Parts: sequence; C-alpha cells; structure tokens
Amino acid sequence: MVVLDSKRMITAALIGNPNVGKTTLFNLLTGLNQHVGNWSGVTVEKKEGFINDNVKIVDLPGIYAMDTYSNEEKISKSFLESGDVDFILNIVDASNLHRNLYLTMQLKEFNIPIILILNMVDVAEKKGIKIDYGKLSKLLDVMVVPIVASKGKGVDKIEELLENDIFSKANHDNDIHYQNDVHFKSEAETYKYIEGILSQCVTYTSENTFTITERIDKILINKFLAYPIFIAIIYLIFQFTFSWVGQPLADLLDSFVNDWFVPYINTLLSGANGWFKSLIVDGIIGGVGSVIVFLPVILALFLCISFLEDSGYMARVAFLMDKIIRKMGLSGKAFIPLIIGFGCNVPGVMSTRTLESEKDRKMTALLLPLMSCNARLPIYLVIAGALFKGHEAVVVASLYALGVIVAFFIGILFKNTIFKKDDEPFIIELPEYKLPELRSLALHTWEKGKGFLRKAGTIIFSVSIIVWLLSNFNFSGMTEIDKSFIAGIGRFISPVFIPLGFASWQNSVSLLTGIMAKEVVVGTMGVIYGGNLTKILPTVFTPISAISFLVFVLLYTPCISLIATMKKEYGGKMAMFSVTYQLILAWLVSFIVYNGGNLILKIF
Repeated sequence: MVVLDSKRMITAALIGNPNVGKTTLFNLLTGLNQHVGNWSGVTVEKKEGFINDNVKIVDLPGIYAMDTYSNEEKISKSFLESGDVDFILNIVDASNLHRNLYLTMQLKEFNIPIILILNMVDVAEKKGIKIDYGKLSKLLDVMVVPIVASKGKGVDKIEELLENDIFSKANHDNDIHYQNDVHFKSEAETYKYIEGILSQCVTYTSENTFTITERIDKILINKFLAYPIFIAIIYLIFQFTFSWVGQPLADLLDSFVNDWFVPYINTLLSGANGWFKSLIVDGIIGGVGSVIVFLPVILALFLCISFLEDSGYMARVAFLMDKIIRKMGLSGKAFIPLIIGFGCNVPGVMSTRTLESEKDRKMTALLLPLMSCNARLPIYLVIAGALFKGHEAVVVASLYALGVIVAFFIGILFKNTIFKKDDEPFIIELPEYKLPELRSLALHTWEKGKGFLRKAGTIIFSVSIIVWLLSNFNFSGMTEIDKSFIAGIGRFISPVFIPLGFASWQNSVSLLTGIMAKEVVVGTMGVIYGGNLTKILPTVFTPISAISFLVFVLLYTPCISLIATMKKEYGGKMAMFSVTYQLILAWLVSFIVYNGGNLILKIF
C-alpha cells in the first residue's frame, strides 16, 4: 500500500495503446493547464499537465508494449523506472481488453499503483460486451474505473482519487497491494493469462453483431466508394477553410488591420520621428500584420484535420493510401507523418521515428518537406487573392495536389536509386469511429494556433525589423530602399530567377528570408513593397509568373527549424541533401511551369 505525503507533488503517468482516448482524457483532466516540450535528448513530444497545485499528469507516448525498443517505449520505460511516478493511469479500450491488457501486464512489473481506466465502455456495451468491474479489479489486483472520455463520464472519479488521495484508502479497503507475482516467459503465456482473467469477468451476447463502426466502414472503405468519398472530404475541407469560414474571417481581420488599425497608428504617431514611425508601421505592422491576418484560415484548416484525426477516419486514410504509397516503396503507415506534414513539417519529420524500417524513416523524411505546410498558406493566399480573385481555393488546392504529385514521382525515383530495399509489411489498427469531443477539438486547434502566433511574435517579428533596417540603411546611413543593403543583396541573387519569371530583387530577397520561416516571405514583401499587397502584387507579377513563384515556394529549401530537426534526427549529410535536392527541384519545376505556360499562351 502506498502512503503519500500530502505536501509534495503527486505525479501520475498516463499511458496506453494508441487510439484509446488517452489525449482526450489528458485534456479533460488538465484543461488548458498543460505544457508541451520534448523529452531530454530526443524529439519525442512531452506533455505535462496539472489537475491542481499538488497533482501532475505526465502523458507518455502511445505504445502497444515495452519490448520492441522504439524511442517511445524507451522513454516510457525509463520514466516509470525513474522513481518519480506515484501512480500509473493505464487507459484501455473496454471493447478490446484482450489486446490492451498486454501492456497492463507489463506495467504491473514496475510495482507502481495502477488505476486501470476502462474507456469507451459505451462502445463495449453496444458490442454486447459485459464487464464485471469489481471482479476484474480483484483478478488484476488493480483499481478499475470505467469511463466514457468522449462524453466526460467517469472522469470526475479519477480526479477525486488523485486530488483527495482516496486511492491509498480505497486500496486498503479492497486489500490491493500492487505486487506483481506473475512473470511471463513469452508473449503467448501472457495472452493465455489474460484470456483466463477475461473468461471470469467478461461475458458476450449476440446482440448488435454489427457495430456502428463496421456499418460505417462498409461505406467509407468500400473499394468503389472509398476514394471518391476521400476526395469529397478534401473538397469540403478546402471549401470550409477558404470559402465558408476561414478566408471570410481572414478578410475581416485584414480589413480591420489595413482600414482601421494602420490609420489609427499613423494618427497616433503623427508627431513621432519619421524613422520610428516607419519602423512601427512599415516594419513591424507591415511584416507581422501581413501574416497574422491569416490566423483564421490556419485555425479553420487545423480544426478540420483535428476532427478527422479524433473521429478515427485518418487511420482509414492511411489504410486506403497503402496501395498507392507502396508504389513509392513506402508502407501505408508513412502516410501519417506525411499528413502531419500538411500542418507543420517539423513534427512530421519527428513522427517518422515511429516507422519500423530505416529506409521508410529516411525516405519519408526526405519527401515530407514537399507536403505544403501551413506556413506556406499565407503566401498562397496573398498572391492568389491579388491575382486570382474568386479562385483562391482552386489555386491553393492545386498547389497542395502538386506537392503530393511531385512527392510521388520523387519517391519512385528514390525507390529505384538510393533506397533499394524490400518493402515493409503494413499493419495498422483501425480505431472505433467516435464523434470528437468539442473541448478536445478546441484544445488541439488552439495549440496549433498558439504555435503560429508564437512564430509571428518571435521569428516574423524579428525578421521584419531586420528587413526594415536592411531596407532603409546602407553604409552611408538612412537611404531610399533602392539604394539599401537589401536591394544590393536582392540584385546579387535575382539573376538566378530570370528564367523563372520573377527576378525582381524584392521577390528574391523575400525567398531568401523565407528560409527562416516560410511565413516571412509575406512579411518581407509587406515591409519592402509597403502598402496593401493585394493592390501592389498585380503590378509585380503576371498570372504565369505568379504561379511559377508559388510553385517555387512550395518546393524550395525547407525552413531553418526543419533543417535543424532533419540534422538532429538523421545527421548533417541528409539535411544538406534535403536542402540541395529541393532547391534544384524547385528551380526545375518552376522553369517548366513558367516557360511551358508562356508557350501554351503563344500557341492558343
């Protein structure tokens, strides 16, 4: 029996298989009181949250077992052995106890008090599975708490146990001592033991043989309907993001910034020194403001992605894509990091570590930067809004599709050259469908939005000031922009872009600063061109040169954060290879687009 000192911090480790509702429970327990970082020495995400001043929850990576030695499993094992854990919150899928309890058996070997949280008991009941919770508790020698995390049912019981230290008393009453006297020689003895326990406390009825999930899957992963439905869902996401919600809100925010906030600041600084006023209005507001107006679009897109992930559909997409991705020499599981890359390439590269083979990990990491991350979205929207008004969704969707198509062909090239190895088997669990919990969706979406705002408040803010200084000074002091440092830098590199149709020094400098963070391209344009980019850009680009520029932005050198992550994960040589091949690829594809487009116009 564990007796806790009420004055010290109680630490509970939250652990379970993937897709059992672990993240939903973590969000319910900790709310907004959480911190996200990385585990020491590795780039696997670390989440910590607090129920109150005395109770800390550490969300360990989702794993199936502790015996295959992935980084996630090593982290979990190391943390449980550290001596810093008072309780284990082991969340399992109540409708799939046979598989989930394998991890529970391994957790018992740490001799740390366990609260076995049976999630989705409503799903189990609909499947005709009846569980005697008291008997299961005695047979496993752990406390059992049934919950429905998606509806918040039963979660208050867990909070009560942790907050009031009822846990020790309850264990005393039930004579639960958390000693593991059973040790297994193999995975097959383990499952045999689990079967013996379940046979005594779980009964099955023949009611509801076909679950809702099975009925939905008959449609969503039907061999004839699956792909049309997937395309329709993608179409709806783009409509929601760019036509119905995200873009209209972005337009309102843009009007607020340019039509009210900027004039207000101009009036407020009317008596200020000219250079200071220019720094604030042209430098900081022109740079950061040009990017920040797209926050509603970013949030709308992430809301849709979070909905697909939490609903269970994203795993089906990976299953559907397996046959296509296998042509590139990858398994369908590689589709998950690629999908994550649409949000941000950095966590996408980090998540490649979950792939089984080194070939899959490296190849996916090299293809991932071709997925159009949200950082590129403001650039697409600014230029598409200026030159293709009313057709922004089509332009943006085409760029996303182009990134996927280029990645497909580059993947085939890599498969037949530098990654000549046998294909890996593809195994993925298809979780139960569920209606995402609104609070969890809001938290996921806001976490991504916070990342965007953090970048706007740090990198984009800093680069905007640097760009303003370089745009307004040379060795002689303050000067006109055409004679500034930045103009000189731009003119030096601009000849490279003459065959691509956008060789002005302003565009060249924007691409250069975009290596810091892709959103900075728009921020730099906002500082250099000044004024309203929607009105200025049509005088800078033709429709063909604008498309060429967007294609280059899509494919060229990844941002500094991604280069650093690639170096940390796979070494300096692979990071430099990624930078080099993408730069060459972007130039070649943009050259084809610009010159091919002009040729077509001449013919027709």
